[in-house]
Amino acid sequence: MLITALVHGNEYAGALALDSFLRGGLQPRRGRITAVFCNISAFATFDPQSPDSSRFVDEDFNRVWAPAQLDGTRRSAELARAREIRPFVERATHLLDLHSMHEPCAPLLVTGLLPRNIAFAQSLGTASQVVADQGHADGVRMRDYGHFGDAAGSGIALLLEAGQHWELSSVQTSRNVLMRFLVRAGVLDRSDVPFGWLLPDVSPPAPVEVTHRVVARSMEFEFAQDFRGGETIRHAGTSIAHDAGEPVRTPYDNCVLVMPSIRQLRPGVTTVRLGRRMLAAPAVV
Repeated sequence: MLITALVHGNEYAGALALDSFLRGGLQPRRGRITAVFCNISAFATFDPQSPDSSRFVDEDFNRVWAPAQLDGTRRSAELARAREIRPFVERATHLLDLHSMHEPCAPLLVTGLLPRNIAFAQSLGTASQVVADQGHADGVRMRDYGHFGDAAGSGIALLLEAGQHWELSSVQTSRNVLMRFLVRAGVLDRSDVPFGWLLPDVSPPAPVEVTHRVVARSMEFEFAQDFRGGETIRHAGTSIAHDAGEPVRTPYDNCVLVMPSIRQLRPGVTTVRLGRRMLAAPAVV
């Protein structure tokens, strides 16, 4: 089991949850648990007066996980750290990567498109919306690296977006998902989990498969409403934003908005992902 936090230096909710787990002294009944605080160089620069500036040092740690980059000669603080962590990623059978978000948003479990990950996420019994996506155009995430992205493999990899960085509920969500992940994988028994670390069991909503991403063309991008993510736009062609004077419209009926944000607005940045609910989720693994 590999549990990672601080992939981005300003996303400390997952790090607090992982720290409390380590301090709790829980020991695996089966297998091995490896905990990694990833981009500690970025976190060392954290300043509450400028909380976004410590996301990374040189580049996004979660976009460097292509073998060509890891095996290449290019250097950066994030690549150096990824090369250190790589052996632990390669030997893990399960990976849970703990993140949080810029904007207030309901928690998400990001799975990639492989049915085994979608099914595992749905089976955890959390309120987190399961989001199946193809990853990012500008680089490979750790959760998609190597055998975790192999359709013929068996590795399980999930990325939790626990809520807004600054909310106490994001720490609680991270701890809840961490415990459920370890129990579901068979490393811990449910009776091992300390009192209060698990939130109530829930039936999760149907998974959402991301089909489009909206990329800002200008600094004039503006949403039509204060979207927080998870909204279902009933009719195709509904204007959800304007960009450089042109409307941004939904491509189909019952379109779900995923992670809308203009906090880091600039041309080329993804402002929202668009998806549709899966009628039938994969069977539980």
